[in-house]
Amino acid sequence: MRLRDYDTSTRYTATVVSTQRITPELTDEVRELELDVHRDFGFKVGQSIGILVPGDVDFGPKEHFRLYTVADLPEVNHNGDVRLKICVKRVHYIDDYSGERFEGRASNFLCDLKEGDDITVSGPYGLPFALPKEKDANLILIGMGTGIAPFRALVKQLYKERPDFKGAVRLFHGARSGLEMIYQNDELDDFAQYYDKETFRAFKALSPRPHWEDPIAWDNALEERGAEVWSLMNDARTYVYIAGQERMGEALDKVFRKIVGDDELWERRKAEMVAGRRWAELLY
Repeated sequence: MRLRDYDTSTRYTATVVSTQRITPELTDEVRELELDVHRDFGFKVGQSIGILVPGDVDFGPKEHFRLYTVADLPEVNHNGDVRLKICVKRVHYIDDYSGERFEGRASNFLCDLKEGDDITVSGPYGLPFALPKEKDANLILIGMGTGIAPFRALVKQLYKERPDFKGAVRLFHGARSGLEMIYQNDELDDFAQYYDKETFRAFKALSPRPHWEDPIAWDNALEERGAEVWSLMNDARTYVYIAGQERMGEALDKVFRKIVGDDELWERRKAEMVAGRRWAELLY
């Protein structure tokens, strides 16, 4: 499904309650925006919202539509508004022909917002990640960059609603450097509160050369724990959720093939998990 296929006819106004940079200076800017949506629009954990940003007044579309995963458990404030948090990375593009640098319209608009500003939102829209019904289910969560956002909400919901949860939770977070680890850096380490949980483990996958455009070293992070990962995948109670840039899908597939050591066996296991709705991806 492409962005242009989403229904944005029902719209709401949201007000920026706060905006906070959650990555250190000298790294790519990622901000957490807290929004009050002025209407209870039936939002549930595991969904995303649409944001409509004004287009260029001289040329191009009149508005830009983008999807953002909600990065925290939704709340209802004293006015009855739904309060949500989203994670936005400031993006710039380089023209392949001219070499000219352009700002990403939607991301820069959102990162420049101030407290009290109003924006237009739509949705909510469904996401493939849901809490398993089994209390002893296992979760392998693999997120790259802002792809960690849906897992932040998922893990919070898991330990809030199911304090007696017994399954293993393994979180793999990829970034170019430790400083760029969203919700796991010196600016903000939201997952630290779960480190004392016997079932929870978090692992970092970093680029071997953080100042270059090298791919994330998923092979190091996953292969070091390959035996456990493969054992979990052979458990019928295990769910694998992946979120991040589209290119990580192929990279992960190569790593899993190497861990298993048999292409046919890996393809069969992955197909079984997909068919059983125990494998879900959100790649963009």
